Amino acid sequence: MSPTVRIAVRFLFARKRSMLMSLTGIVFGVGFFIVSQAQTSGFEEFFIKTVLGTDGALRVEDKYQDTLRAIDAAGGGSGSRFQISARGDRRFVEGVEDPRLVREALAQFGNVAAISEVVRGSVLAQSALREDPAQILGIGLDDHLQVSDLANQIILGNLEEYRGNMVGALVGVDLAARLQVSVGDSVTLSTSRGESRRFRVDAVFRTGIRDIDKVRIYVHTSEARSLLGRPFGASYLQINLHDRDRAPADAMRMEPVLQHVVTAWQEREKVWLDVFGFLQVSFAITVSSIILISGLGMFNTLAMIVMEKTREIAILRSMGYTRRDISRIFLWQGAIVLAIGTVLGCMVGAAITWGVSSLPIRIRGIFSTDHFVVHWSIWHYVWAALTAGVIVMIASLIPARRAARLEPGDVIRGTAT
Repeated sequence: MSPTVRIAVRFLFARKRSMLMSLTGIVFGVGFFIVSQAQTSGFEEFFIKTVLGTDGALRVEDKYQDTLRAIDAAGGGSGSRFQISARGDRRFVEGVEDPRLVREALAQFGNVAAISEVVRGSVLAQSALREDPAQILGIGLDDHLQVSDLANQIILGNLEEYRGNMVGALVGVDLAARLQVSVGDSVTLSTSRGESRRFRVDAVFRTGIRDIDKVRIYVHTSEARSLLGRPFGASYLQINLHDRDRAPADAMRMEPVLQHVVTAWQEREKVWLDVFGFLQVSFAITVSSIILISGLGMFNTLAMIVMEKTREIAILRSMGYTRRDISRIFLWQGAIVLAIGTVLGCMVGAAITWGVSSLPIRIRGIFSTDHFVVHWSIWHYVWAALTAGVIVMIASLIPARRAARLEPGDVIRGTAT
């Protein structure tokens, strides 16, 4: 241990109670910073997983055609005209007219993992006791299992029963409760065209998104086409990606190639993602105030040590210690408290995060969970340590510079400031 570090430790013990208070504040500040980030990012990750497991990373929907406008070139004659594409005046054709050709084009994009054709329509669902508006989705089961988390969303019944039953249906849990039906019961689906068909409930699913669970019914594609009167085409294609974060870039590349609207999950859920981002920043600022207060306490403590140790500092200067050496003594004090506080804070944060993850909580709405969701990430600890480091070292720097300016002669004459 170098002489400056030994002196720094001795100075620290000169005001043990004050330093202990500052250390405690850093420990709890770092710990709560980690816990708050683990919770907010945990719920965000769970929300993203729910969204991707229900509606996929990308959705290819309506076909479009840009209208062309003729514009006269400046100073040109009658033949000096050119055409530009007017994106604001696009003409849309609902749905995907030729899913096979679109799938072939999508196969050329390396990030595409799986594709599912979906035929969607509005129906009236009727049980023996009541009726409710619903949304029917015709799917190919094997394809859809690759682009969604449907297999893990089943809470009653099983998919194998549905696979072998052409008039089988998968019903959302909230819709099943409203219709008062369960596995084995029958529901009649009717369209505005007057078509109706009876289906058997083979399974009940829960996505955790209430707006979906209260309206959605999955049936086989052929049955949906027959009921909705759509012998060809699809309402949209649901796509799963190898790298979900590349969805916006892939959507921009796909649109001009496919001539269809391609929507990334980040665009569909922008509002909720912004909310989670705001909460993370808000919690970080709020919890950082604990570290800031501890830093102010350390600043005050170090300033008092400088005032109390002026004679000791003068002696050290007369022994050959430079201004830099004196400054390092006080910076070492801050660094020692910071190191101990950060290590203990990370341990406290990890312990509280683990404890919080088992606390019961019931959330139904944008996702479904019965306990707190946390996300373990090394970056939470890194950012907590960096935040504490910046605040504490700034708090230590000013007293350190003041101590370094003390001159032995001024201390002896009593004129040191």
